[in-house]
Parts: sequence; C-alpha cells; structure tokens
Amino acid sequence: MKVIAIDIGGTKIASALVTFDEAGACAVDHVGKVPTCAMEGGPAVLVRVIEQVRARLEDAAGEEISGVAISSAGAIDPATGDVVSSNGKMPGWGGIRLGSEVTAATGLPCRVLNDVHAHALGESRRGAGRGYASSIVVGIGTGVGGAFVGGEHIMLGAHMEAGHIGHVHCAEAAGMPCDCGATGHLECIASGTAITESYIRFGGVGTYERDGETVPMDGAEINRRALELDDGNAIAAQQLAGFALGSVVAGVCSMLDPDCVILSGSVINCGHYWHDAVAQGFAETAMEPLRGTPILLASLGDNAPLIGAAEHFVRSAYADI
Repeated sequence: MKVIAIDIGGTKIASALVTFDEAGACAVDHVGKVPTCAMEGGPAVLVRVIEQVRARLEDAAGEEISGVAISSAGAIDPATGDVVSSNGKMPGWGGIRLGSEVTAATGLPCRVLNDVHAHALGESRRGAGRGYASSIVVGIGTGVGGAFVGGEHIMLGAHMEAGHIGHVHCAEAAGMPCDCGATGHLECIASGTAITESYIRFGGVGTYERDGETVPMDGAEINRRALELDDGNAIAAQQLAGFALGSVVAGVCSMLDPDCVILSGSVINCGHYWHDAVAQGFAETAMEPLRGTPILLASLGDNAPLIGAAEHFVRSAYADI
C-alpha cells in the first residue's frame, strides 16, 4: 500500500510517498519540503498543501495511491479531519476543513492527525519504540509536547489535547509565565527556548559571534560552551532543564506506566550534562517499580510524523484508549 504523507508545521510543509509492503516494512521516498508561509493565513496554507499532494502524485508515476495521510499542527478532530483550533503561529488555520478539502481537490480519501500525535505514533510503531507495547513520547524543541501510545492507539482525550506534558506543573518553573496563559509549566523551564533564557538569566551573554556576525544565543552554542568551555551558566541551564524534564516524566509514568519513554526533538542533541540530569530527575522522582523504565532516544528524525500519519491512515490508529 502506498500513501501520500504530508507534515504541516508552522515553518515548513514536508511531503513524501510512504509505502508499506506485504511484510509490513515501511519505505519513505520522494521527500519534498516547502515553506508554510503560515502568516499568509489558513486558506493560503491549504493551497500549498494541495499543491504538495499533487506533486507527490506526479512522483508516483501512475502507481496506485490509497490516500493522503496528514500530520498537522493544531488541535485536530481525527474523525472529520478538521482543524479544531490553532495558535497564533498559524493564523486562520483553526476551522480549516483539511481532510474534506484535500479529498475534494484530489479525489483521494484523507486522514488527518495532530503533528505531535503523528510523530509519537511513528516513533512508537516504527522507530525507537518498536517492540514495546506502550510508550510515552516527549518532543523537546521550541516547546515541549508529547503523547501516550498503547499498541496501535493514541490517547487523544475529550478535547483532543491529551499528551501536553509541556503544560504539566513543574516545581522548577513555579511562578514563571507560560505561553498558554498559565504559570509554572514544564515548557517554561525545559524547552530549547527556555534553556537559552535560563542561560542568560544565570549570567550568560545574549549574543555570540558566528561567521563574523553577531547572532542571538542559541541552544547549539550553549551546548558547545557546556562541553568545550566548561561554561558554568551553560551547564546549569542544561541541568535545570534536564532535571525538571526527568521529574515530570517520572510523574507521568506513575499515571500511565508505559513500557518505555522516548525522547525526541532538537534538545536531545545536548551533551551529557542534560542527559545525566534527565536520568537523575527521573530516578529521584519515579516510584521504585518504575525506575527501570527504559528512556530511549528517537530514531526516525524528520520522517517520524510522515510515517506516523501514514500509519494512522493504514491502521485507523486514532481511537482513544
């Protein structure tokens, strides 16, 4: 079975042909990427999505395509394929009837899943979580998101918002304002953005020289300073973020008791200070029977949401558990 997979984010729209053979193996090819241009509004983004579907149809060169599998930013109703709501990074995206519009334009059946859920499904079924019956997947990048996957099913919740581990209360973030409007959430202290903010708050500089230009401080440079320069502010920022993450993940494991935890996103590229702090936070917070839960690193990279969306299409893996 071959499907067209689309991953819609605030910065780029990725697309590919995803093929499942009779043995169940999965292959991804003809990957394409275009800018989302999200600030042009939801209808303009929809036009680009349809253009990418048609481009991948041309790549298929007459091969049978079973349908379109979409991973999308925003709160998604997987039963209808509608974008229920979205944040200010994608104005006008909320309310787009994504699944039905793609079907109307291409004649192909379409299934839509939230991008974090799609990423989690891909990693759990085809990536680092393969062979485990259940997993908690946590994505740590600009923000912190997550999902619980059990077998072929994703926990969605009554409001399609299950898995928002970044918006769980965190002691280390007490009193800090969160982008969601509340305070004290994990994302305030553990995201890549938060690590940079902590570094500067601890006394680190806000800019650095790169290729002869002065640029804003970023996570990669903080990681370099921690590992190569033994920069105390960089080490402290990574350790604070890692410990907070490990502690909250341990709490979530107490609720759901998964077979494994999978960490993904750009922040997992941090060095041993961050990873050691994650392990410490988990060990100090987890109940004794859960302390041996494997904490794994994601393996599919940018293909995870494409594969997860395709998996969702093929296996109808959207039912709540």
